[in-house]
Amino acid sequence: LVPKQHSSGGRDRLGRITKTGNPALRRLLVAGAMSMIIRARQLGFTRHPWLVRLLERKPTKVAAIALANKIARMIWALMMKNERFDPKKLMPA
Repeated sequence: LVPKQHSSGGRDRLGRITKTGNPALRRLLVAGAMSMIIRARQLGFTRHPWLVRLLERKPTKVAAIALANKIARMIWALMMKNERFDPKKLMPA
């Protein structure tokens, strides 16, 4: 879910989103992100200003991939810190 890197000389050049890794996990993350976007549209975008700004600039499916990437990074951070998910700790992005 991260952009392919073509970096040289200290300059980061990010390419397209790669599809490497576990395809089942990728599908679940993208499906969860699409579900979150649909639900946010139904209820209004009051809790996720980052998502609102992203959807103003990008198509829905591109925003879903970005959201899935963000969710995957949160999961990875929780696993590395050996913590449980606590929604109270989430900061508005």
